[in-house]
Amino acid sequence: MVELRAITEDNFIDAFNLKLASGQEEYVSHPIRSLAQAYVYRNQCQPFGIYTEDKMIGYVMVIYDYDVPEYDIWHMMIDESMQGKGYGSEALDRVIEYIRTKPFGNSGRVALTCNKHNPIARKLYENKGFRATGADDEDEVELAMTVS
Repeated sequence: MVELRAITEDNFIDAFNLKLASGQEEYVSHPIRSLAQAYVYRNQCQPFGIYTEDKMIGYVMVIYDYDVPEYDIWHMMIDESMQGKGYGSEALDRVIEYIRTKPFGNSGRVALTCNKHNPIARKLYENKGFRATGADDEDEVELAMTVS
C-alpha cells in the first residue's frame, strides 16, 4: 500500500536521499531542485514523499496553476531500488485522489509533462487516462486528463 505524506522538516532529508536510476536524470529533476521550487511556489503547491511501510520510496509535487487554472504533477519519481514494483502506479492513484479534493482551487484539469524518450512513464500516465494535448516543448510532451 502506497501513501503520500507531506514533505516537512521531519522527512525532507529522506527525499534528498532518493536516487534515480542511471540515465533517468534527463527525465525528472531530483527532489532537491523540486523542493526549492516548492518553497518559491509555496502558496500553490504541495510536495509529497511517496511511502510504503513507513519508508519513503519516492517523491512527487502537486502544483496549482491559477492562470490556467489546472493542477500539475511535477517531478514524480520512485527510488531506483523500488522501481518496477507498481509503486509509481499506486502513487499516481493517490495523487489523483488528492487533486480530486481540490486543495488549491476548483479545476478538474490535471496536466504533466513526460520526456519523449521515456516510454515507461508515458505508458503509466496513459494507462491512468492521461492523453497527449499536442503541446510539445523540445523533449517534453504534455499529457492531461479531467477529474471530477
